[in-house]
Amino acid sequence: MRVAVGSTNPVKIKAVEEVLREYYPEAEVFGVEVSSGVSAQPRGVQETVLGAVNRAREASMHAELGVGVEAGLIEVPFTLTGYMDVQFCAISDGEFITLGAGSGFEYPPRVVRAVLRGQEVGEVMEELSGIANIGRKGGAIGFLSQGKLSRRELTKQAVLMAMLPRINRELYEL
Repeated sequence: MRVAVGSTNPVKIKAVEEVLREYYPEAEVFGVEVSSGVSAQPRGVQETVLGAVNRAREASMHAELGVGVEAGLIEVPFTLTGYMDVQFCAISDGEFITLGAGSGFEYPPRVVRAVLRGQEVGEVMEELSGIANIGRKGGAIGFLSQGKLSRRELTKQAVLMAMLPRINRELYEL
């Protein structure tokens, strides 16, 4: 089975590969450059999910399954900043789109303030952490959790959650 990830980010590709190979051991997982069709720094559930879906649909034109992963700032009451970062995954086979999300977390207030002024999380987190290309490494979550959770593991959560309907087709009536 061929699986196209709507990204060339090696962290996302590896996360998708690790989850999909649990169910399709012979899966060939590769990245393709696609457009999310949303802003570079999505905000809100609607925009973030749409970015993942757009990536999955476009990627599915290159393989049997297309996978899109998109993270965005989601408004969440009672948080310190009013926002959490949540990563969504969409998987498209040309017929069905299934969705999943990873665990959410808060950025430091100065990161959220900068993002609300128009900066991207990656550039702000690079300045804060001193780690160049942080999004292609352990990610912001790796830095903030002091290495206890990597971006790859966080992405794997979202991918696995998007696989639930596919591995339990009868329960989801697919």
